[in-house]
Amino acid sequence: MFDVNTSLIRFWEKEFTTVNPKKNKKGNRLFTPKDVVKVDRIYELVKEKGYTLDGAKKALKSKVDIQIEETSTNQSSVILRLENLKSSLLQLKS
Repeated sequence: MFDVNTSLIRFWEKEFTTVNPKKNKKGNRLFTPKDVVKVDRIYELVKEKGYTLDGAKKALKSKVDIQIEETSTNQSSVILRLENLKSSLLQLKS
């Protein structure tokens, strides 16, 4: 989905405490749609915008966590990106 190594996702899981997938008896990670949205946000900050890990952590903490109760991960991801774009445009305006 993100076209990165699974080891990078595991590393982000350790670095960002908000990503906490459940594990089954075999140890396989079971990501919820909310976890996927959080990983998508981390991916956007680190890979697309070029944030450092510390910068991404600060950016995630400064934003108010928006609880999106959607059944579709794609819909919630699009909504989250649009809200982030809106806040960025409002910052540029002021």
